[in-house]
Amino acid sequence: MSETREGGCLCGAVRYTVDWPPMVVATCSCKNCQKQAGSALSVIAMMPSAALRITGALTTYTDTAERGKDVYRKFCGVCGSPVVTETPEATEQGLIFIKAGTLDEAGDLSPTVHYWTCSAPAWMLLPENGLQLEKQ
Repeated sequence: MSETREGGCLCGAVRYTVDWPPMVVATCSCKNCQKQAGSALSVIAMMPSAALRITGALTTYTDTAERGKDVYRKFCGVCGSPVVTETPEATEQGLIFIKAGTLDEAGDLSPTVHYWTCSAPAWMLLPENGLQLEKQ
């Protein structure tokens, strides 16, 4: 029997259940993730799309990644909390990215990959044991 976790947006209009554990937990410090998160980075959990069950309506903002590809940033239309991110490549592979801050339990997450470290603030210290990629 697999474990599940729950999460949702700030106001509770969007809730989800996800099969656990994730395939990868990562951080991303690209400028677009920084702007969406309103922070120095975004913490994401990569999951099979079929592992995620969402209730409530998500609004989609189509962003453009540095490589020129679409990034679908899905958020609660009521409170604005970012909930998931999708890309065409990930969708083709059956994958989705959950914004880890929306999990009800996230204290045990330990990112092992750090993307876009070239955009990370100089004051931010990344763990030495994780894979650090200047870009993606």
